[in-house]
Amino acid sequence: MNNLPAIFLSHGAPDLPIREGAVTNFLRSLHQQFPQPKAILVISAHWHSDPPMVSTARQPKTIHDFSGFPEALYHLSYPAPGAPDLAERVVTLLTQAGIACDTHPSRGLDHGTWTPLILAYPAADIPVTQLSIQYHRDSFHHWELGQALEPLRHEGVLIMGSGSATHNLYAFGERYDALPPLWVQQFDEWLAETIEQRNWNALMQYREVAPYAQENHPTEEHLLPLFVALGAGGVDVRGIQLHRSYTYSAFSMAAYAFM
Repeated sequence: MNNLPAIFLSHGAPDLPIREGAVTNFLRSLHQQFPQPKAILVISAHWHSDPPMVSTARQPKTIHDFSGFPEALYHLSYPAPGAPDLAERVVTLLTQAGIACDTHPSRGLDHGTWTPLILAYPAADIPVTQLSIQYHRDSFHHWELGQALEPLRHEGVLIMGSGSATHNLYAFGERYDALPPLWVQQFDEWLAETIEQRNWNALMQYREVAPYAQENHPTEEHLLPLFVALGAGGVDVRGIQLHRSYTYSAFSMAAYAFM
């Protein structure tokens, strides 16, 4: 089987697929950087449940879970097949790790999943399923989820955390190419340096030690998928930054691979 990294992508605003720029170019080239996965497991910031839940849908629908964006977005679809066998494997791995996990028979693909995938794997021929995050649980809990899922990387499964390296909707800029303020850049730089230095203790405690952590993440859901990817990287995990750019002023589009 192919050994794949676990990755974290910043999916940005829902209009990502109809924009052009550095991050869309990066996503279109993503399939060239790793072996072709046999299935994709996405941990999206936009599906919350407690306990964790994984979709067993055989043909997941494209969910347009947003409003106020161009009409063209609502006509996009990502008709990838579901991955019920992978979903059952996820349940088994989490159960073995002592983590309860439920299944959902029809959960579709929210924009945290399909907006990056429609660029990265446009043929939509790789089975995809989603695993929820636990909105009120901390970074350590999500790291443990990732640790339990780590065997999937050696079974040809791409584990993809999809959120945002910075995410403050109150600072959302009017222009897609607006430059980020200093407080966004400083947190983004701290995140990159901390991952490069493999300072996992600091990363797990980012809300206490990172500059402008509260400003960049008034709520935590968009960074929690990163900790799942980190945990899935394995015991001696190292992180590599795959991409760095910004959209709408407040959104870092940083991406990382953990292996």
